[in-house]
Amino acid sequence: MKLSTAVIFCSLFLCVSSQNWLSFIKEAGQGTRDMWRAYRDMREANYKNSDKYFHARGNYDAARRGPGGAWAAKVISDAREAYPRITDFFLHGDSGHGLEDSRADQFANEWGRSGKDPNHFRPRGLPEKY
Repeated sequence: MKLSTAVIFCSLFLCVSSQNWLSFIKEAGQGTRDMWRAYRDMREANYKNSDKYFHARGNYDAARRGPGGAWAAKVISDAREAYPRITDFFLHGDSGHGLEDSRADQFANEWGRSGKDPNHFRPRGLPEKY
C-alpha cells in the first residue's frame, strides 16, 4: 500500500478534518522519531530490566505530539509486539511463547500513551542520560 493511500485511509478512519491532516502527518512523523529514539536508547543502554521503561517512554513522548503521534506509537507498538508471536507460531508452532512478556510490554506502551509517567518503570541505576 502506498504511503499516500495509507495516510488518506488513516485520516478518514480517524475522522481527521481536512484542515488538520497535515498536522496529523507531521505529528505521526515526529512520534515515529520518538519511538525510534527510545528504541535506539534501549539498545545503547543495554541495561537489565529497562525494556518496559523504554516502551513507556517512547509511547509517552510520541503521544505528547498529538493524535498523529499517539496513532504512530500505537501502530508501531502493536506491530512490534505482534511480530515475535507470529514468527514463533510459524517457527515453533507455539503461539503462546513470550505472551506474558508481550502483555507486560503492551501495558507499558499503554501506560506511556495515556500520559502517565514512564519513570514508573525506570530501573534503579539506569544512567540519567536516559
